[in-house]
Amino acid sequence: MRIIKITTLALSLFFLNSCAELTQIAQSAVSQNLPLTNTEIVAGLKEALTVGTDSTVAHLSAIDGYLKDQAIKILLPPEAQTITKNLSKLPGGAKLVDDVIIRINRAAEDAAKGAKPIFVNSVKEMTFTDALSILRGPDNAATQYFKQKTSVQLSELYRPKIRESLNKNLVAGISTQQSWNELTTQWNKLANSAVGKIGGLKPVDVKLEDYILQRALDGMFLKIEEREKDIRTNANARVTALLKRVFGNQTLTK
Repeated sequence: MRIIKITTLALSLFFLNSCAELTQIAQSAVSQNLPLTNTEIVAGLKEALTVGTDSTVAHLSAIDGYLKDQAIKILLPPEAQTITKNLSKLPGGAKLVDDVIIRINRAAEDAAKGAKPIFVNSVKEMTFTDALSILRGPDNAATQYFKQKTSVQLSELYRPKIRESLNKNLVAGISTQQSWNELTTQWNKLANSAVGKIGGLKPVDVKLEDYILQRALDGMFLKIEEREKDIRTNANARVTALLKRVFGNQTLTK
């Protein structure tokens, strides 16, 4: 009878397409304490990734999700330190720099609201081979999978929000992007001059939009990686019986 149950369960995989159906069958296996099946492995991994990305998106899309998280807060490029340092010395300059940073992070938080469907689709497309590779891989194997599968779509999601933020007027009809362009142009003239070269000044060659976009995506994947590692290493983070069963199985995760 036990052999019949296992065989039936395996054959059912070929007739099921939705995550809900996979999870239902897997939970049934859990309740009957059957050996891990392909269906259960895939469903468990998909459930873990869904839990992890949902919580990450919810955190980052909230007000101050980026801004108040020092690990992922988006700042201006390091190359801008000389510019912002001098700007901060001017009346109202420090507030201007702060406003730029706040606006940039708000744009990232706004963009994060649309990230969930992108992750959901990448989870749906996951194969058994993908799932097994992730389970047996390093603590960030799922994060690397997401980077490969979602980076292009996430870039397309984030870029318009960031561009809109950079192009909004700050003061006197001048936007952050225009200010950046003007500041770096003037700085580069100095850095490339004879005086600048003698002084060891370096030109600033950073595309602000690209830099901020990359920082925003890096922050997203960093938080997903933290959540993934937590599920792998912390039994208390496995909030369902299926997660406990799949991630507690040493023959799969080693």
